[in-house]
Amino acid sequence: MRAPFCFPFRVSSCAALLALMALAPAAGAAGLQPLNDAALAAVRGRDGVSFDLAGFSMDGNARLTYTASPTQSSYVANMSASRSDSANAFSDPYRLDIVSGAPGLADVVQLAFPINANGEQRWQMTYDWGVNADGVARDGGSVLLKDAVFYGGGLQFSTPRLDDGVAFGLALNVNVGQLSLQPNGRLDAGEQMGLRGIRLGGVDANGNFNNTPWVIADVATQPAVINALSDASGPRLHIGIDWPDPRFGNGAAASGGLQVDNISFVSPGQPSVDLGSSRIGSMQVQFLDIKFRR
Repeated sequence: MRAPFCFPFRVSSCAALLALMALAPAAGAAGLQPLNDAALAAVRGRDGVSFDLAGFSMDGNARLTYTASPTQSSYVANMSASRSDSANAFSDPYRLDIVSGAPGLADVVQLAFPINANGEQRWQMTYDWGVNADGVARDGGSVLLKDAVFYGGGLQFSTPRLDDGVAFGLALNVNVGQLSLQPNGRLDAGEQMGLRGIRLGGVDANGNFNNTPWVIADVATQPAVINALSDASGPRLHIGIDWPDPRFGNGAAASGGLQVDNISFVSPGQPSVDLGSSRIGSMQVQFLDIKFRR
């Protein structure tokens, strides 16, 4: 049974069910029997949670820092985000489920994004970033994301097959109105690199967008992992995507496309530079292995 809830909270069918259970006669409990561990492990249901982010907005001065060594670090800070809502609140929620994995693999925590067919749910996000390397501190400015619209897709999380860490999957079908990199901060748009009309999603055999998410990673057919690996220099952060696994799929990586309608640069006292549009008709991630240096 899926238990729906939302923000703000409202009475759900689950609450009504609990009330009915509370009114059940005590005599009915006499028929209940305890289950041992083996019986509990064999239970397979459709438990899960549906939730909506109606009226979501956040703004603060929290800072997230990645430290590679005592003298080298990078950070993101002062993140703000907000989302517009669907016309009918709670009609197109996020869905969080625990589902059975492929044969021989662990169960999967699955977060499905709203379908958002009409594009009513639009995200606005801004954050600052910077680096500190060997005594040189540099504020990188701000990143602004305007009108980001996600059409389905989602995330998966599970147990890695070999190493420690977290295995994950990612599927995206997203349009972004504008992505701006502003070195002088979020309030100064006089100098910036801007990308407008960004589209990322699945494509068909001819490289045409087919309105489906691009499955960049999948915990069964092509798992991604994030963990810490150790070598002679010590532990380091590692992010990777494995080769496609023919045991759980067709052995081929999923294809995606990327389109940017306009790329431009603006600087004070200088003419604007317009690089026009760019398009990658079809691309695949066959293998990825990123290890952050110390």
